Amino acid sequence: VQLQASGGGSVQAGGSLRLSCATSGRTFDMYAMGWFRQVPGKEREFVAAISWTGGTTVYADSVKGRFTISRDNAKSTVYLLMNSLKPEDTAVYYCASPRKVYSMPGARTHEYDYWGQGTLVTVSS
Repeated sequence: VQLQASGGGSVQAGGSLRLSCATSGRTFDMYAMGWFRQVPGKEREFVAAISWTGGTTVYADSVKGRFTISRDNAKSTVYLLMNSLKPEDTAVYYCASPRKVYSMPGARTHEYDYWGQGTLVTVSS
């Protein structure tokens, strides 16, 4: 199973970015997906998760109303649209997925078994 995150970059506060995570190696539409982020020296932090159908989404309070997670099962890709970005959103963003089919994970890193390599998002003030 491979997860490939992309779309990071540098943006000014108030701007937008869309991250993508392409997956391969298994049937994408059987698995939930999630996004986490990490700042050097801090623990990896949950951002958002989406069920295998896309019908259920969960967000961290810090991004609710600004970020939107979505998926295209035909393209085996999950997205994270980030609007109204703030300097505190600066981090390396990781996509992740559980091993178990039809399972909706929560906000804890140990609930996810597969991780992408991360993509850096830098928001300047």
